Amino acid sequence: MDQRNLGRSGLRVSVIGLGCNNIGGRCDFAASRAVVHAALDQGVTLFDTANVYPRGARGRSEEFLGQLLGDRRKDIVLATKFGIPMDEGRFGDTSRRTVMASIEESLRRLGTDWIDLYQVHRFDPLTPVEETLRALDDLVRQGKVRYIGCSRFAAWQVVDALWTSRLHGLNAFISCQDEYSLLAREPDNGLLDAVQAHGLGMLPYFPLASGLLTGKYRRNEPLPQGARLTYTPVLSEHFVTEHNWSVLEQLERFCATRGRSMLELAFSWLLARPTVSSVIAGATKPEQIAQNMAAAGWTLGAEDHAEVDRITAQPRPAPAP
Repeated sequence: MDQRNLGRSGLRVSVIGLGCNNIGGRCDFAASRAVVHAALDQGVTLFDTANVYPRGARGRSEEFLGQLLGDRRKDIVLATKFGIPMDEGRFGDTSRRTVMASIEESLRRLGTDWIDLYQVHRFDPLTPVEETLRALDDLVRQGKVRYIGCSRFAAWQVVDALWTSRLHGLNAFISCQDEYSLLAREPDNGLLDAVQAHGLGMLPYFPLASGLLTGKYRRNEPLPQGARLTYTPVLSEHFVTEHNWSVLEQLERFCATRGRSMLELAFSWLLARPTVSSVIAGATKPEQIAQNMAAAGWTLGAEDHAEVDRITAQPRPAPAP
């Protein structure tokens, strides 16, 4: 599988990464083993998880990965996140206290001595960013963390964090992980400009809009059994909208006229964005790993990009009052 540098850093990652939020959740241990081993065997080197994965069994994704990677741990880039509370209903934070406690718990669950990419899961308005960055800098200097990144930060928050690191001589973020897809193009509104200007790597999650871009959903038809949108109402409400159906149907016609699949368009379009280093894609079956890899090989032309922009870069309707 092709590799790219994560931003301007020297860290190299596979262009398709494995999102591990299904590990220990939708996938029991046997299913998780099949997915993880398939990813390893097919050249995936970026494994992205979080201390709160999966929903309803927080910490289990890290635990399963720690058991399943074994000696292959040294061959991959292991990424995890902190900042959302392990106890549901409690507000998370990124204080020094939380940073220091969270890293020890993640290292224990993952069965490793270091994290390759340690990411702030979401912006914390109650903790000064300098406090968080100083704690993360200490972890890098201690050898427990190699690189640091952020997730779900606004453009100004990313730039403020980078400025703070530069001002105080601290290790700085090398990546941003955010929802980004043909149906969620909000990062185009400033975030990607900041990422590109400052040399960070973009790590899109939900590249298939939780399955809506796989081509298996149809308007006015029941949602497929076992699919994520079927059993996760909050995601269904987010993605299954009249606006998205309209965009999806136009994209399907676009693909059909070119003899391509929606899966190919979803991955190849993201990987053509100049800031994207790797696309974080989940999987519940080994064959999905191969499908995701195969889908990343379409080189879209200038006219293709212009047409996709015409279809997808339209304003979303304002939410109801």
